[in-house]
Amino acid sequence: MTISIYNSLTRSKESFQPQEQGKVKMYVCGPTVYDYIHIGNARPVIFFDVVRRYLEDAGHDVQYVVNFTDVDDKLIRKAEELGTTVPEVADRFIEAFYADIDALGVRKATLNPRVTEHIPDIIAFIAELVDKGYAYPSEGDVYFRTSAFEEYGKLSHQNIEELQFGIRVEIGDRKESQGDFVLWKGAKPGEIKWDSPWGPGRPGWHIECSAMARKYMGDTLDIHGGGHDLQFPHHECEVAQSESLTGKPLANYWMHNGFVHINNEKMSKSLGNGIKVHELVKQVKPEAIRYFMLATHYRSPLNFSDDTIAQAENSVERIANGYANLKHRLESAGPADAAQSAADEALKGRIDAILERFAAKMEDDFSTPDAITALFDLVSEANLYMKADSASAGGLQALVAAFERMDNVLGLLPLAAGADLLDEEIEGLIVERTEARKAKNWARADEIRDLLNEKNIVLEDTPQGIRWRRK
Repeated sequence: MTISIYNSLTRSKESFQPQEQGKVKMYVCGPTVYDYIHIGNARPVIFFDVVRRYLEDAGHDVQYVVNFTDVDDKLIRKAEELGTTVPEVADRFIEAFYADIDALGVRKATLNPRVTEHIPDIIAFIAELVDKGYAYPSEGDVYFRTSAFEEYGKLSHQNIEELQFGIRVEIGDRKESQGDFVLWKGAKPGEIKWDSPWGPGRPGWHIECSAMARKYMGDTLDIHGGGHDLQFPHHECEVAQSESLTGKPLANYWMHNGFVHINNEKMSKSLGNGIKVHELVKQVKPEAIRYFMLATHYRSPLNFSDDTIAQAENSVERIANGYANLKHRLESAGPADAAQSAADEALKGRIDAILERFAAKMEDDFSTPDAITALFDLVSEANLYMKADSASAGGLQALVAAFERMDNVLGLLPLAAGADLLDEEIEGLIVERTEARKAKNWARADEIRDLLNEKNIVLEDTPQGIRWRRK
């Protein structure tokens, strides 16, 4: 089958054809590292992690680059608030970002370039634009001349007149036109700065991604991703800068995820309704946060509420239980007899059909809600199979393998689901409880069960013996 992607540039689904067979160049705009990431930031982090996982599962070698904006007005203000330096602020929140994505089960990017490590590349990029007449210096700043790029507005599907409507150019403004955007910002007294041909200063926001993407991935990306809020002006300006310089498409496919709302309200600082990931993961299972993000199509808006996150927690619990029950039953399963072998062949046919549905939905513009439905079909198949008195090792292994194949893409099983051993204290308690039950000391057995429950270990008595799972 062929993967189809909704391309924001053309506003249509297109068959995905990477420039080089089997290799994908994928760039996703990363955070401005002046604070902890919130759940709005987490949506592209999780979704594009899944896109990358699926492309790799489909056999592609994915070069996955996510940048850090580590110098910006926001970092300068934060450094002033904390009485520290911009690099120290950046280091602090980059470390926090890595901790958050690790908690969410997100795989690290191939590369996380930092703006401050690429100042010479950015200056060289700007200088080329100036030489070609697409940019001009003005009183220590450098601006991009939007009128020189005829296709400005093609990504956001607006024209320059619409973009500039109602904006006045003040007398003495440094820009030729109010729609021109900054590439290099002259430094104010006391600000972090670098030397340049136009005087000391620092890069503008948009130029950073263009320069770093070109350095590591060449003139044209296969996929450029980010939140819908970045489509204009950030991505629009990236297109103008890069394509003016190279004469080639910046990206063949543009993907934008929808907004995250909180209790049906737009998340904003003025409302004070932002939810930080590092706080949320203390209250909600990370896999439930992933489920919440993936249970709605990525291009649709998403609403966070107590109800939606509770539904997500219930759903991942069902998935985790199905997988854990299979693993537990497998420990005591034997080979299939002749009758069971025939049943297992039929089971494997149904598993293959579920995996095909899963792949078909992922290849249809990465429709994760429908892919999750296929995963629940597998859970139902597993539960039905385990109701039988006899379940063979082969049948159980086929179900486990399918779970793991799908979860390798979605990442919805608990991160500790594959752990084989509990810590010594909990192991001892389980053994003690088993002995208490044999001695019919029900009070002590119940006491141990409650104690383990406090440690987030749930015990279940099954026909095959005691099994445990994490809450």
